[in-house]
Amino acid sequence: MKRVGQSIRKIDGMAIAMGKPVYTEDLAMANALVVKILRSPHAYAKITSIDISKAESLEGVECILTYKDVPNQRFTLAGQSYPEPSPYDRLILDQIVRYVGDEVAIIAAADEKTALLAMKKIKVEYEVREPVLDFEQAVGHSSVVHPEEDLSFNFDIGLQKDQNITASYHEEAGDVEEEFQRCAVVVEDVYYPQAQAHTMMETYRSFTYLDHMGRLVVLSSTQVPFHIRRQLARALRIPATNIRVIKPRIGGGFGGKQTGAGDVFAGIVTLKTGKPAMIIYDRKETFSCTTSRHAMRLKVKLGADHEGFIRALDMEVLSDTGAYGEHAPTVLSCVGHYTLPLYNKTRAVRFDGKAVYTNKMPAGAFRGYGATQGTFALESTVNKLAEQLKMDPTEIRLKNISKVGETFLTGQGVMLGSSSLDRCIAKGKELIGWEEKFPSRDAGNNKVRAVGMAITMQGSGIAAIGTASAEIRLNDDGNFTLLTGATDMGTGCDTILSQMAAEILEIPMEKMIVNAGDTDTSPYDPGSYASSTTYVAGGAVVKAAEELKGKLLEQGAAFLEVSLQDVEYDGSVVRTLSGDREISLAKLAELTVLGTGNLQLVGYATQGCEVSPPPYVAGFAEVEVDRETGKVDLINYVAVIDCGTVINPNLARIQAEGGIAQGIGMALYEQVRYDEIGRMATNSFMQYKIPTRKDVGKVRIEFEESFEPTGPFGAKSIGEVVANTPPPAISHAIYNAVGVREHHLPITPEKVFLGMQK
Repeated sequence: MKRVGQSIRKIDGMAIAMGKPVYTEDLAMANALVVKILRSPHAYAKITSIDISKAESLEGVECILTYKDVPNQRFTLAGQSYPEPSPYDRLILDQIVRYVGDEVAIIAAADEKTALLAMKKIKVEYEVREPVLDFEQAVGHSSVVHPEEDLSFNFDIGLQKDQNITASYHEEAGDVEEEFQRCAVVVEDVYYPQAQAHTMMETYRSFTYLDHMGRLVVLSSTQVPFHIRRQLARALRIPATNIRVIKPRIGGGFGGKQTGAGDVFAGIVTLKTGKPAMIIYDRKETFSCTTSRHAMRLKVKLGADHEGFIRALDMEVLSDTGAYGEHAPTVLSCVGHYTLPLYNKTRAVRFDGKAVYTNKMPAGAFRGYGATQGTFALESTVNKLAEQLKMDPTEIRLKNISKVGETFLTGQGVMLGSSSLDRCIAKGKELIGWEEKFPSRDAGNNKVRAVGMAITMQGSGIAAIGTASAEIRLNDDGNFTLLTGATDMGTGCDTILSQMAAEILEIPMEKMIVNAGDTDTSPYDPGSYASSTTYVAGGAVVKAAEELKGKLLEQGAAFLEVSLQDVEYDGSVVRTLSGDREISLAKLAELTVLGTGNLQLVGYATQGCEVSPPPYVAGFAEVEVDRETGKVDLINYVAVIDCGTVINPNLARIQAEGGIAQGIGMALYEQVRYDEIGRMATNSFMQYKIPTRKDVGKVRIEFEESFEPTGPFGAKSIGEVVANTPPPAISHAIYNAVGVREHHLPITPEKVFLGMQK
């Protein structure tokens, strides 16, 4: 292959490095109203009165909206395909505020200074209620976070709002209790992966205006333009045909921008005033008024026989969804979906989970989407089981992992189509120097070095739900335009999809124009999430390119006046097999688009996925721990990845390195924290610490390719799976170093030090 499998530079890479791409704020009109939000100072309260008279009288204030001025229509901000599984539990503005930072009033003014001054002049009185701040005490708490009667959902998600239960999920196969009784060794433990902030470079922002036809146009920094359109249509009570959503360049998302933020506030201001409006969340709002990863409590119990075969797995999960239920049911279920099938020698498995409302900032989508939390708990328990069995942690995994052609208990009989996980483990052992370094060795100066490991899986798209469309046109000049709804948020999907199309059409990348992320002109695509772009959107692009290539051959044969079987195509010309006649691509384009052909050649395809083939990672960590202080330094991290065929090795490696860095942050540094009355204590980079380049040590990424028969060119996903192994692998290494098994993330020096004292 000439393009697929090659490390082709990102088509927009140099432009980004030179600051040329335009982002949402760059496209806003100079006269756009500035939108600001007055937010609740209380974790749980009811607004008893709100006086906006003094604020409204300020010169330059265009409008101020309260809960009395917005549609009484509940909706969800979760960017998910319809029928949305998340509950419709929020209003644009509500009389009840459910966390510190919840929206109280929308202010629109001619400039930021006026808007902020108006905000100070709004007088609000509250009836303060007792908040639910501890998610382990949420079920049955005397305070009900959502007492309203009009909360609804599209299908049963196990919601029990009077008990503060947002969603429930249960999955079971085999007799778990009986199987545990047969096991020679049983281990169990409880784990607490924390809430984690996305910390993308570009904060949330949205610019809205009315076009010449009176339609609402929304430019949004979003991963999910089509879902944003549906959210706005429901919340604003206007037809979706009256809304156009455009995604400009995005400065990062990591799942955060799979949830709407700001669009509805700017949108309603534009509808009320008829004027363009711009809302930009500052860093404090981005930290404290959007979403985070779900904090969880996971109880895991594993049973194995004497030979080390894992026979029983039981997982009980409690998930903190915060004040609203965006992504609550799906993140919860994904904890099980991406852990139960990892080891398939089991005879019985059980998963039981609940997501609960609390009076904290909502949780939402975050890279890994439940698999990250589940992997930390499961893999930490597997490492504990290996110790009990006196087995090498790598060997117990090699005994138990799924192999190609096998099924697993919760897989509905679907066979695994591709996996090189066994080779990933072997390669990782070699690269980290496992045989020489496991479990630990003295490093001098009262420091010890040790290694640890973990494996993980994810999915590629959402089986039976994920779908994407693509269109490729032959233009009048002989070049091509790829239209896609997939959203490149720095991941390089514009480049990767172009590579696939160019490979099929046998053309240089320079001949492909990419047009993406506009609900008026792009074919439908759910957006960039669920590790779906390469696998699902890529599949659509391949089909579209193949259809167009067929049309090029057919039309070329017609112009050459020969049969289809008598021509061939090499990317520049269609010629007869004898080589005596040919027609160039440019001439073919001219004749079909401009000439007598009267038919522009277009390839169009829709790709749905019946399965979600798992990518795999084997992760290995080497740490150095100071016995005097508990300080942990990450020395080396090795991740060996099976993502099927690697479409672009450089871009895949960069994505992997970024995911590993986020996993390292979760393991050692990051935590969303609140004070005793529910105010976020980590609402800036001064309080919320993410790892710098110096903190991630030496990260080495290698690929062990498999071939996924259902994927484009044999590819699977890579976007999320790479974030999952650092927490359990690093935790394992720390335990091997100093005997401290810390289950509350992040693992700080204080926790290690106090653990050593015990």
